[in-house]
Amino acid sequence: MSNTLFVLVLGITMGVVLALLAVAALKPRFLRDLRRDAVRQSKAITRGQIYEQFATYFPGFDFNPKDAQFLGKPVDFVVFDGLDEGRLRRIVFVEVKTGASTLNTRERSVRDIIRSGAIEWREIRLGGAPSLSSSDRPAIRS
Repeated sequence: MSNTLFVLVLGITMGVVLALLAVAALKPRFLRDLRRDAVRQSKAITRGQIYEQFATYFPGFDFNPKDAQFLGKPVDFVVFDGLDEGRLRRIVFVEVKTGASTLNTRERSVRDIIRSGAIEWREIRLGGAPSLSSSDRPAIRS
């Protein structure tokens, strides 16, 4: 019985030692690959952000660059097509993508709400004199 217990403990110990050696041998390679992948993704993101900023000057941009207003998030541009010419034809939301990148969840939700037509205009006035109700207005003498 004690011999079987000794063999069991020896087997477990050898397994733990071999596992630790394997982790120690594979960890540097795993970390190197992880860092390399992170750098690659970071470069792709940076490249995409640069393309977004300069998209209005690329041949594939079908609008007058003067009509485009860069937002960045949640969409890249709002284009007031024809505004520079003095005749606004339409307002276009533009998302710039590079390579095989796809719309993220927020970009898809913006696209979907625009396509559904749930868009409105709202004017908000800040500062200045508050509007007076009829009872607050001073009497006008003739």
